[in-house]
Amino acid sequence: MPLARSTLSSALRVRRYSLLSSASVLLVASHAWAAPAVTETADTIALSEITVAPEAPAATTSGTPNASAGYVGGVTGIGGALRPVDAASAGIITGAQINSRPVTRPGEVLEEVPGLIITQHSGEGKANQYFLRGFNLDHGTDIAITVDGMPVNMRTHAHGQGYADLNFLIPELVGAVEFHKGPYFVRDGDFASAGSVRIDYLDKLNRNIALTTLGSFGLKRALSAAASAPLGAGNLLVAGEAQTYDGPWVVPDTLRKFNGVVRYSQGTPLDGFAVTGMAYWAKWNATNQIPERAVAEGIIGRYGTLDPSDGGDTGRFSLSGRWSQSDAGGVTRASAYVIRYQMNLWNNFTYFLNDPVNGDQFRQRDSRVLGGGEISRVFQGSLFGLAMENEIGVQTRTDDIRVGLFNTTARQYRSTVLDDRVLEASAAFYYENRVRWTDWLRTSVGFRADGYYADVRSDTPANSGRARDGIVNPKLGAVFGPWRDTELYVNYGGGFHSNDARGVTVTVDPVSPLFNVSRSPFLVPSTGYEVGIRNRSIAGLETSLALFRLDFASENLFQGDTGTTEPSRPTRRFGIEWSNHYAVTPWLALEGDLTITNARFADRDPVGRRVPEAPTTIASAGITFGEGQGWFGSLRFRYFGPRPLIEDNSVRSKPTALLNGRVGYNFDNGVSLSLDVLNLTNAKADQITYYYVSRLPGEDAGGVADRHFHPVEPTAVRLTLAGRF
Repeated sequence: MPLARSTLSSALRVRRYSLLSSASVLLVASHAWAAPAVTETADTIALSEITVAPEAPAATTSGTPNASAGYVGGVTGIGGALRPVDAASAGIITGAQINSRPVTRPGEVLEEVPGLIITQHSGEGKANQYFLRGFNLDHGTDIAITVDGMPVNMRTHAHGQGYADLNFLIPELVGAVEFHKGPYFVRDGDFASAGSVRIDYLDKLNRNIALTTLGSFGLKRALSAAASAPLGAGNLLVAGEAQTYDGPWVVPDTLRKFNGVVRYSQGTPLDGFAVTGMAYWAKWNATNQIPERAVAEGIIGRYGTLDPSDGGDTGRFSLSGRWSQSDAGGVTRASAYVIRYQMNLWNNFTYFLNDPVNGDQFRQRDSRVLGGGEISRVFQGSLFGLAMENEIGVQTRTDDIRVGLFNTTARQYRSTVLDDRVLEASAAFYYENRVRWTDWLRTSVGFRADGYYADVRSDTPANSGRARDGIVNPKLGAVFGPWRDTELYVNYGGGFHSNDARGVTVTVDPVSPLFNVSRSPFLVPSTGYEVGIRNRSIAGLETSLALFRLDFASENLFQGDTGTTEPSRPTRRFGIEWSNHYAVTPWLALEGDLTITNARFADRDPVGRRVPEAPTTIASAGITFGEGQGWFGSLRFRYFGPRPLIEDNSVRSKPTALLNGRVGYNFDNGVSLSLDVLNLTNAKADQITYYYVSRLPGEDAGGVADRHFHPVEPTAVRLTLAGRF
């Protein structure tokens, strides 16, 4: 996986494509953790003479070690490729890298993003839990995730603000992943303060693929002939997936999942379009986190549950499209989507604390239709003879939501806590100016303005109402160098996350309407700072170091009694990230990442200043080998350090260290066979740990404060047989 070289020197020559279009096309084709260069050709012009040509090659996904039986690569970005932004902590990952990881669940492939932890505290159909830069992001509160331009985060969600369910992801179809850290980038809005991840599917496969996977604990998966074939002037891609899984739990997950994708694409990244339909449905049982005392006292085992009726179901159906057109003055891009989403969750986190007779199980229901889009224009030009780009864009989103909370016993309805309808709409305008001042300095200066509106119609009339809010954030960046293959990055920006619209209009407790409650702000600002350095002086090795700070006006924290997130106190984080990626040979790659963060509440309070569940240390290392026919393999280590569970740091979680491995063989007839071994050392560690009050039968009415954990699955094997044709 050759690393692209820097393009900052005055001697640089490029093809007759624009700076923007060339980077967006070729980034996807390389092992590009930062903005890599376009390649040099004989037909070159000075940077100041660059214009946008009407044609540009579509991005491919070759050039990196591929340790996957099911990934065949292809073309992505038709109608609008991913666009890089300069920061030491930003980059683009290829689909081959994503698929070379042996993982337990689809969302874990995103752990290829340095410093990002993906885990689970419930059944396999529920959204993952995310950790990044000292944040417990719960199910997505401050990490913005999109798939093919469609938002995955759900605002004003029944289970938690920003809920981001990635279980519909088909890893074999991923062409590229663009990631950013911090609120420095004009295209990133709500939920992007800690970071953002943009996932693009392939438009065309190099070869068709069919595979089946069998594994421990009832794992069965089939990816039915992901076919890619010419149709008219374009290309049609069709893929279908089915999966079942029980897990090691006393009460099996009994996961049933069905997934499908149909895409038609035509043209190039600069002049083309793509239309995509997706359908996903899943149903499961859930073994949620359990109290340590229940295991210690022998009430249940490590893989047991205190409420066997917990579980859920969900569905997501979408239609999306993207389009781009270039001319002599620049590039215009547009995208749009509509999504039909529904979810039901049954959870019991406190057992018999609130209702000693019937138990504390509750159902959370979310049903919505959302739609939106983005249109942008990049203007190519010059400033006093210096190469310059100006980009303007508009983004919109509207959610029509029905969201409810109900008391249940064994999934049977008992009473309604709330049953609300919410219309939430937002629009954003962004602008950025990019100038190359010298051969060692380029800058970006921009801003983003967001406006929000919500109309809440609650079954508790006092909690109905309308709310409006807006925020304008500056975005600044500078890149110095290169000097001896070294670049220095400086970034600053403001960001925000939205709060649940129901908390913005609420006046009384829906459970006890006689009690008044405080309203939450609609939009909560954040401010980020980053200084970083990237070096490529050793052939094949890219190393980057970033120092960052992030201030938040209000932290979202997990609440054990409701299973949701709620606004809390202001916070400040300082941290350091070190990432290393070494292409030893075209068929062998090494990588290692380390993130250390200091997270504290910014105000003074007697309860303490530690931010619960904020990780201090996250580390990972890996090796990948494989090229064409023959043997391939991967070994991945992941360390998830101990965390404070309450504000005074008197209760902490244990660290989790996991090792996953893969070995396989590509035969010359197109057949591939691979074996994954997950949790190679059979570590008896925890995926997640919380500390809150719960009550078991026979305990005092006030309950017992205890650690509640969800264990890592024991050693599991998965065998995949794939055919490429």
